[in-house]
Amino acid sequence: MDIYGGHVNKLIEELSRLPGIGGKSAQRLAFHIINMPEDRAKSLSEAIINAKTNIKFCKNCYTITDREICPICSSEKRDHKVIMVVESPRDMAAYERCGQYKGVYHVLHGVINPAMGIGANEIKLKELILRLEQQDIEEVIIATNSSVEGEATAMYISKLIKPSGIITSRIASGVPVGGDLECIDEVTLLRALDGRITI
Repeated sequence: MDIYGGHVNKLIEELSRLPGIGGKSAQRLAFHIINMPEDRAKSLSEAIINAKTNIKFCKNCYTITDREICPICSSEKRDHKVIMVVESPRDMAAYERCGQYKGVYHVLHGVINPAMGIGANEIKLKELILRLEQQDIEEVIIATNSSVEGEATAMYISKLIKPSGIITSRIASGVPVGGDLECIDEVTLLRALDGRITI
């Protein structure tokens, strides 16, 4: 039944397509947006369009950024000899919230998953190996999720890196099997990082 008319229904429909937003939440957000002052609504829409238009991959670590090189890769305060390999920018953000990790990152944008047709060429693995060849790296910390695919990707990466002599470690089991890094508290993430093991 059409209660509100096309524009409101369209807004609710689009908001409900966002991850974690059901019908009721989409309706609540839609009414919040409708009741915003017009300048705030314009500011929100411009922020969405600008992010979509200007966001690209960092040329070094492949996280999302609006610069050629992201703030972490360009920071002189970071240890550029230690790279943490993560599945997504959200996982990187999870470790940054801890405030303890001082190295840099490499974002794979996925994991190897043959069932879904995702092989090593579909993620940023070649870029990682090229980076290891071109830069002076002492350690690679593999921080993929503890899923079957995450574990398989970690083993694949460690086999690729081992001949280079670079220390390769895996985050410890403080991260529960099947857990996503972005949903895990900082203490557990720190325990996992501190208890990493060489593989």
